[in-house]
Amino acid sequence: MAFRGWKRLLLLGRQNTFAKAWRSRKGVPSLHWKRCCHWSAGKSLDPEVRAFLEENTEVTSSGHLTPEIRLRLLTPRCKFWKEKPDLWPYGDPFWAIYWPGGQALSRYILDNPRVVKGRSVLDLGSGCGATAIAAVMSGASQVLANDIDPIAGMAMILNCELNHLNPFPITIKNIINSEAGNWDLIVLGDMFYDEQLADGLHHWLKKCIRIQQTEVLIGDPGRHQFLSHSIRRQLHKVIEYSLPEYTRQENNGLTSSIVWSYQPSNSLENC
Repeated sequence: MAFRGWKRLLLLGRQNTFAKAWRSRKGVPSLHWKRCCHWSAGKSLDPEVRAFLEENTEVTSSGHLTPEIRLRLLTPRCKFWKEKPDLWPYGDPFWAIYWPGGQALSRYILDNPRVVKGRSVLDLGSGCGATAIAAVMSGASQVLANDIDPIAGMAMILNCELNHLNPFPITIKNIINSEAGNWDLIVLGDMFYDEQLADGLHHWLKKCIRIQQTEVLIGDPGRHQFLSHSIRRQLHKVIEYSLPEYTRQENNGLTSSIVWSYQPSNSLENC
């Protein structure tokens, strides 16, 4: 099965694994990896996993909206593009895909550095870390990347190295439904793929806005689960980007991606 088919499974079905993990507040286990909850600059990386990721991903800056950012991704030139998905030893590699919502957020931040300059930023569901990298490049004073997959955490550090950046702190745990952190800005892309997860996000983000007056930006290309959710009525379109042809082909023909500002009208009410 080619990775293109594998990616379709990630989009349509196997994402349920991650959705359940986010909802249950548990991370997804990975083989040959000792779980940790936090990485920071100078943290050593498992050499075996590093070697595997470097061998089985391609460094690329083309085919997406942010050519300024180099990323390790799975591409047609990688062995696992054609290998059976079950042979990948570290769980579904969601982080190895630069999803359209994350692309839009990263492009917007790079083009509008004032959005993050001098501010603290939480990148929720960071994946490959592109949006967190864009925030650092644009002058954010503090960046925390969050994902539940420990291999995503390692990939983010490798991607920081590619872009000549000191690794930002990375938290490997589910922070949805935790206490609202004191962040100036929360960014999240492509996370509204499951109704229960979307409900949890809606409630938690609204709490962050109510308690901390946090600004929230959401990237999404217009998937049905996102547009049909009640949060859609409380979003304001910031900007829409036309997706590059390569990204369109790899996302079932999606042609654009949008950055939304989440501004719940009842943010001052009890959640």
